[in-house]
Amino acid sequence: MKAAVLHGKEKILVEEIAPPALKPDEVRIRIEAALTCGTDLKVFKRGYHAKMIVPPAVFGHELAGVISEIAPDLRGWKIGDRVVAANSAPCGKCFHCRANQENLCEDLLFLNGAYAESIVVPARLVEKNLLPLKPETDFRDAALTEPLACVVQGIEDLKLCAEQNVLILGAGPIGLMFVALAKNLGCNVTVAGRRAARLDAAKKLGAAQVIDIGDGSDLTSKIRAATHTHFDAVIEAVGKPEVWEAAVHLVRKGGAVNFFGGCPSGATITLDTTLIHYSNLTLLASFHHTPHTIRRALEFIEAGVIRSDDFVDGECALTQLPELFKSMAAGNHAIKTFIRVHE
Repeated sequence: MKAAVLHGKEKILVEEIAPPALKPDEVRIRIEAALTCGTDLKVFKRGYHAKMIVPPAVFGHELAGVISEIAPDLRGWKIGDRVVAANSAPCGKCFHCRANQENLCEDLLFLNGAYAESIVVPARLVEKNLLPLKPETDFRDAALTEPLACVVQGIEDLKLCAEQNVLILGAGPIGLMFVALAKNLGCNVTVAGRRAARLDAAKKLGAAQVIDIGDGSDLTSKIRAATHTHFDAVIEAVGKPEVWEAAVHLVRKGGAVNFFGGCPSGATITLDTTLIHYSNLTLLASFHHTPHTIRRALEFIEAGVIRSDDFVDGECALTQLPELFKSMAAGNHAIKTFIRVHE
């Protein structure tokens, strides 16, 4: 089968590889939808991810498809089932799993290989994070389940509720998903970001106000000048230290900040301890997802709250994936790209 293989820093090759044989309790999925992701771009630029993928390895992790093969004696699934698979599964046994923090599992099992004609889903993932799709659920919509689950985690960590004023810093795919879910909760949403197309997408998804931050300089002053809202919650969905620092200055007294965007390894920030203490701020960070948030994400998708039409604005053949990632690294502004794996 054809598959994209990550060989190192900014090196992807589309190769013919032998489909691996199934082990007990595994399934093989014929991939019908695979989507690009900002995390994959970071891995491409870096050449590896210590916990998630070490090259050479099949690449990609947002997918949905149809079960094409089942290991003998596996119950509960059949060939032809339409499914979505998360990109990881917790062990269920470690301290964090037993503390209902499966996103922090000490032995998360990751799944890669979405940019391929098929993928084998390991037994633990089949058990914990392989979900059936309704007959009418579009595969492109379903492939958004994993990134949306991370956003659900962030929403639940913040305990957002109706009528709160929420500022989202960043209008990429994750920021836009935060817009859709916060609006669905009944929040008043403001988005600060760049690029007209993405800000237009934020409006379409329900943002009451969008702020073009230009080159990103003097971020706090630009946002304060554009709005007089007291923000109950600020979500950083960019992953830059200077934006983390700005977030703390943009939330109201008694408010909460979610440092959602992951900064480069080793990055540090400076915080005003007087501000944090006397303003009684809540600072938190959300990471990854859990089996619960994977299921909640699919519920939002199958209820029509999240649709791929609002996020997928590009299409590319699998054979052109190396060139696509080079263009993404150079500044391709697509929100998400659908990868045609069967051509």
